Amino acid sequence: MGAVTAIVVVGGLMGVTGAPARAEATRVGGFDRTVVRCAGKTVDTSAKIRYRTETVIAAPLRTVWRLQTDVERWPSWQKPVLSSKRLDRGPLRPGSSFRWTTPVPETEVNPATTLEVTSTVRQLRHQKCLRWDGPAIGAGLRIDKGVHVWTFTEVGGRVVVRTEETWRGDQVEQDVGLSTTALGAGLETWLTELKTVAEREGKRTRHPAPM
Repeated sequence: MGAVTAIVVVGGLMGVTGAPARAEATRVGGFDRTVVRCAGKTVDTSAKIRYRTETVIAAPLRTVWRLQTDVERWPSWQKPVLSSKRLDRGPLRPGSSFRWTTPVPETEVNPATTLEVTSTVRQLRHQKCLRWDGPAIGAGLRIDKGVHVWTFTEVGGRVVVRTEETWRGDQVEQDVGLSTTALGAGLETWLTELKTVAEREGKRTRHPAPM
């Protein structure tokens, strides 16, 4: 396979990206042991594959939240997301589900494939936090359950976005180190792309083009 850094995870699953993300990251077990929670719920704390990271976005909270929760728009700003479709209607809420796809390169534990991810929102507090979970299945690759938690905190006109995710499944647990690296790279990429598009849209809102 190619370099491990070429493998990323978007919303809990593997995909492909280019340059590494700029977000500051810490693995669980490092100096930052803060648990990311939504409505009192966190990730699967017994999972072997786990990663936490965060970034600061210079954009309005409403912009960051809209981008994150408008899941059908993800392919327009997340390169690794090939497609994304809501399985229900209305605002994203607990019980909402969406199905999306992302490509995966060949690794020691799987062939090159496209994963189909079905995510179900379990907890949501408007403009504060999100928690969803679900499986990811592709030809020759399966993640039995990913649990992904996000928090959004407005501080001094900026938004601190924290995220933590876990994976469970016999196949990905064959190489915990590889899977954790893949998970971490994907979360870093997600935060970088969210930061880039949110700050770009935020500038347009603050400084509209002259008439």
